[in-house]
Amino acid sequence: MDKNSFINSKRTKLLHRVRFFDLVPFVDIVFITGSVALGTAHKDSDFDVLVCAKKNRIFTVRFFCFILFSLLGWIRNNENCAQKARDKFCFNHFVTSEKYQLSPPYNDYWKKLYLCLIPVYGSEELIQKFYNANAEWVGEKRIYEKINDISLYKKRRIVKIFLKKMLNGKIGNFVEKILKKIQISKIKKSLKTENLYKPRIIYNDSELEFHPHTKRIEEYIQN
Repeated sequence: MDKNSFINSKRTKLLHRVRFFDLVPFVDIVFITGSVALGTAHKDSDFDVLVCAKKNRIFTVRFFCFILFSLLGWIRNNENCAQKARDKFCFNHFVTSEKYQLSPPYNDYWKKLYLCLIPVYGSEELIQKFYNANAEWVGEKRIYEKINDISLYKKRRIVKIFLKKMLNGKIGNFVEKILKKIQISKIKKSLKTENLYKPRIIYNDSELEFHPHTKRIEEYIQN
């Protein structure tokens, strides 16, 4: 199997699993990122995704992503074992609609990665809004267009509609507050115990980014 066919087979498997985001409330957009988007994936590569959530629901979205994809057996939870990470989702970046412009520092690696993002879930309008928000630091304006045979998944399942309705308003605000407290506590604890290399870690109400080891990015910039 040549490189292009291999990358396409990885994407096909990922796209088959994307439809399960329709069980997660408050998800607006999902992008393929990382090695699959860049075309550098190997057989043990995981599936990096950037998830865009509705305002004031970022911790709720992260919670449901972890619960659902853990139950399906599709979430990476052991980064020290490459084979166990193969074809598993790595949820390392979440943003909300108020923070579509990604955080600095900006460099050649992040610019290339952004330009290679592949939208696989959501509406064309919101994807274009995301592109517009990042146009200034990238130095060019992306226009949404279908990539090969990749179509956006936009079906709305009754489960998602029910959860959104139930978790709107005061109940949803309370749940978000509790989930935020729990998750930030775990994040802070892991930062104290893990051996990190120049980490890019952001955790607030509008963006959650977890790149604990940036040596590979550093090497890319140097080369």
